[in-house]
Amino acid sequence: MVGSTGPGAKRSRAPHFAVSTRPADLFVVAVGGSLGTLARYAMSRLVGVPKDGFPWATFWTNLSGALVIGFFVTMVVEVLPPSRFARPFFAVGFLGGYTTFSTMATETVVLAKDGEALRGVVYIVSSVVAGIALAYAGVRLARLVIKGFR
Repeated sequence: MVGSTGPGAKRSRAPHFAVSTRPADLFVVAVGGSLGTLARYAMSRLVGVPKDGFPWATFWTNLSGALVIGFFVTMVVEVLPPSRFARPFFAVGFLGGYTTFSTMATETVVLAKDGEALRGVVYIVSSVVAGIALAYAGVRLARLVIKGFR
């Protein structure tokens, strides 16, 4: 229970979203972001980007990123020892570079502009709904893993 103390109490380190401008923090975010961007590019090459079709590469990239961030942040907050660089490097940098809201938004606008408004609405709504569901699934998966090791 959050706020409980004593043996067996669940450790709670609520995520904070303060922005650090310390050079070391900025460096790990930049390195993580660079690697995440390369991973996104690799995913787009692997999945492919159809000229006049559904933007599958961005869709699968964003959904896999949602699942991973749910899992990762849960592990960092509930299990792993405190680390100054884990979240900035991986959650902010790598996954921030890997996933891309701006590309999803642009692809939605392009679909609408090209007379595919319904496809654009399906794309944006399914991306958001499935992304939230997969982030939650990542949290639940992490908690199953945690439970299995306790």
